[in-house]
Amino acid sequence: MLVRLREMSLRSVLRRATSTLGATLAAIWDRWQAYERIEARGLALLTAWLSPEQRAQFEKYKRFDVIGSESGKRYRICYGTSTNVYEMDSGDRIVLGWCFRPVGALAAGDVMLAQKIALETDERGTLLVAKPFPSSMPPRANLPPVS
Repeated sequence: MLVRLREMSLRSVLRRATSTLGATLAAIWDRWQAYERIEARGLALLTAWLSPEQRAQFEKYKRFDVIGSESGKRYRICYGTSTNVYEMDSGDRIVLGWCFRPVGALAAGDVMLAQKIALETDERGTLLVAKPFPSSMPPRANLPPVS
């Protein structure tokens, strides 16, 4: 190995390293661009399904409230893909967190849309599979409601 390194000039080593680094950075950039496109499509689909009030909440706070189909309870869905759904009380305080999501590696907008539809159409079935978690309040969930 050492003999081979001695045979190579510093210029050729640097050229090869630069080429490898350039290809790696180009691949990272391409993956990032693809991720950005997927995220943008997910958010566009989500916002198309939000009511005007929910859309205003999401644009302002990156979260929105939904009403459960059976109980009428209010749930806050915050931007994210897990541990991002909170059951709220009438005083706008978090009662409990609920963790549920569709299977697969999905963009945040797609996950949040699935959570919205699940709570608004089959709240009972959704909560049967959801895992509760303590209501330690992240700042994004404890923002004031949109009036």
